[in-house]
Amino acid sequence: MSTLKEDLSKTIKYYCKVLSIPLVAEIYEREAEEAARTKISYQQYLYNLLKYQVNSRWDNSVQRRIKKARFPFIKTIEEYDFSFQPKVDERLIKGLSELNFLLEGKNIIFVGPPGVGKTHLAVALGVKAAMARKRVLFFTAEELIQNLISEEYSGRLAQYVESLSRIDLLIIDELGYLEINKKAAALFFKLISKRYEKTSTIITTNKPFEEWAEIFADEVIASAILDRLLHHCYPFFITGKSYRMKELFERKEKERSKNDNTGVGQNS
Repeated sequence: MSTLKEDLSKTIKYYCKVLSIPLVAEIYEREAEEAARTKISYQQYLYNLLKYQVNSRWDNSVQRRIKKARFPFIKTIEEYDFSFQPKVDERLIKGLSELNFLLEGKNIIFVGPPGVGKTHLAVALGVKAAMARKRVLFFTAEELIQNLISEEYSGRLAQYVESLSRIDLLIIDELGYLEINKKAAALFFKLISKRYEKTSTIITTNKPFEEWAEIFADEVIASAILDRLLHHCYPFFITGKSYRMKELFERKEKERSKNDNTGVGQNS
């Protein structure tokens, strides 16, 4: 009897390997004992096994998508301190995190000075999209421009732009920190035009729209880029205080409090 059970176990694990469902092979005996104890149906037992395997595969898929997105860090909407930036529309941001804007091919642009949380919000929405198994890519504006120039030089620009046009959410960070020459601006315009009304783009920038002609060194190209980005867009203008300064003050306050509690720096 024992030999029959061992042979059956080996065969089940072999079938699981053939079907590429390794988690089922790991848990089916444990779940069978639980099923016998709780007297659930065979159908419920099978459902439980398949659910664990599917959830595991989805988790792995999400992790791969997050890794492929190349985020500089992982942030969430819940971590964003809306009380520190009260001018940011919290309700709208949380509505956008439901990702309907991706289905509509709409864009998001975060405009504001350094340190106000633009990249945090962009990454947080990107992570949400990756968790929904959407294709996401993150670039700094400098990285993306360099890639476009390199692909054109190699004769592969059309293929590169085509591949980026199929990305569900493209995040372009720090637009405006470096000037872009006319040739590179034309390449950027080609990419934005290819994605227009098909897929969504999130851009963070320190420059108001009226100064984009300076970024792209050409007023006509800048206007054409803005025209396509803003046609279906949620613009956010963040003018609050810097998170980096807030964190610096908080660290100093903690150090001061610690020193006060330990008596460091006090007169003996």
